Amino acid sequence: MAKGLFKSGMIVSAMTMISRVMGLVRDAVVANLLGAGLAADVFLFANRIPNFMRRLFAEGAFAQAFVPVLAEIKEQHGDDKVRVFVAQAAGTLGTILMLVTLVGVVGSPVIAGLFGTSWFIDWWHGGENAEKFVLASALLKFTFPYLFFISLVALSGAVLNVYNRFSVAAFTPVLLNISIISCALLLHDQFEQGAYALAIGVFLGGLAQFLFQLPFLARLGMLSRPKFAWRSPEVVKVRKLMLPAMFGVSVSQINLLLDTVIAAALATSSIAWLYYADRLIEFPLGLFGIGIATVILPALSKLHAKDSIEEFQQTLDWGVRFVIFLGIPAMAGLMLISPLIISVLFGHGEFNQGEHDNVAAVSGAVTAYSVGLVSFMLIKVLAPGFFARQDTKTPVKIGIIAMSLNMLFNLMLAPFIGYLGLALATALSATCNAALLYRQLNQQGVYRVSRFTIAFTAKCILSSLVMSGVLIWLNRQLSWQGNDLITQIGLLGLQLVAAILVYFSMMYLMGVRLSTLKDSSAAPVQPA
Repeated sequence: MAKGLFKSGMIVSAMTMISRVMGLVRDAVVANLLGAGLAADVFLFANRIPNFMRRLFAEGAFAQAFVPVLAEIKEQHGDDKVRVFVAQAAGTLGTILMLVTLVGVVGSPVIAGLFGTSWFIDWWHGGENAEKFVLASALLKFTFPYLFFISLVALSGAVLNVYNRFSVAAFTPVLLNISIISCALLLHDQFEQGAYALAIGVFLGGLAQFLFQLPFLARLGMLSRPKFAWRSPEVVKVRKLMLPAMFGVSVSQINLLLDTVIAAALATSSIAWLYYADRLIEFPLGLFGIGIATVILPALSKLHAKDSIEEFQQTLDWGVRFVIFLGIPAMAGLMLISPLIISVLFGHGEFNQGEHDNVAAVSGAVTAYSVGLVSFMLIKVLAPGFFARQDTKTPVKIGIIAMSLNMLFNLMLAPFIGYLGLALATALSATCNAALLYRQLNQQGVYRVSRFTIAFTAKCILSSLVMSGVLIWLNRQLSWQGNDLITQIGLLGLQLVAAILVYFSMMYLMGVRLSTLKDSSAAPVQPA
């Protein structure tokens, strides 16, 4: 099983890497055009709200409830029943999303006031942030419809993944990045405020992603006329699983939105600093964590339907081992070389304007977020251990605890270290979330980490420490500050190559081979 998962995971990671690289290019364009000031704060605010709802309703709740039911129907009833179920799910979800989107567009000032309360209060009293509220209300009318398109993309992507067409869904986000970049470059000068061009890019990107996947669904024979079926037994089952799932795997997104609400009340640029830092964290998270999570949920769902308990445990253990293998060195690397990465990607044009050192500010947030990087990845692997068994109640309980802890950490840290406190609070709550997910899986007898994986983790930590020592030495020998962009790119490439060579060489010297990652049977699950 894991050999096939490894191949699928590599395909998803490769497609995701293309998307993430394009995403970083997009963010570099945004940083160059808008900087980290008022316009950037407002656009990122207007873009984050539909993205939050997308991850909550589509990728977070709907996908986690939909995939196990879809896999079960496919295993037990065949393609004809799947075709009917997909049409019912698309019709029901599409109808609800259309209504939500219309409400969001018409009520954009209310949404802007709800999530940007301090801006609304300033607008009401004629304060200095009044312009932010007006602009946010206008931009939401363009960005909110993205929720409709991308949620249907998540549905079609889930169907493609269950049929092992992982590359299509993984490549689709590239179209959003191309759309935003194109609109930013072509339409930026057509508006008094360049943020409008980016908002139009978000709208067109959502439409492009939706249209792109339709031919692949048709090729599978799964493109049927949508049918509203609120009371269909399968749709009812998804609905019951979906509600608690909103607070399960999507907890990190809820935490990020709460951070945005609080950051809106902090100094100007706080939202932008957190956004750019989050984008850097999302690169390894999307490349490795989400890549493995994408392939592991359908696999676990099929194993549960077949009642393959031992293979279910081995697959979970393989997923944990894989994200640890890549997550620990990624965490160390980001902490040490994030200033150079930020300078290369964003340190140009408007980003360097203003009273703040934006490179240093974003780097601080990256370091704070990096504390929880491995935990973010583990959540992506451990949560499917519940969802594959159609258990969404347990993650919701854990999610509520994690959210409460996040707010507590926010209140404890933000008054003293500002936006850095928000980033650190998110990381700490994610660590608590991952720990509680594992504890519950262990108590339920579903999964207990093997001795093999514990020893493997120790090797990853030791290799990462050696890698970190080399990076610290290189930073002292080759200072990048004050150099031109080409020199900085060369120094960044040198550090990345050195880090990769040192880490993988150390792992090889300690006996780690490719077979360790490809085959879960190489690590029999035994009590730790």
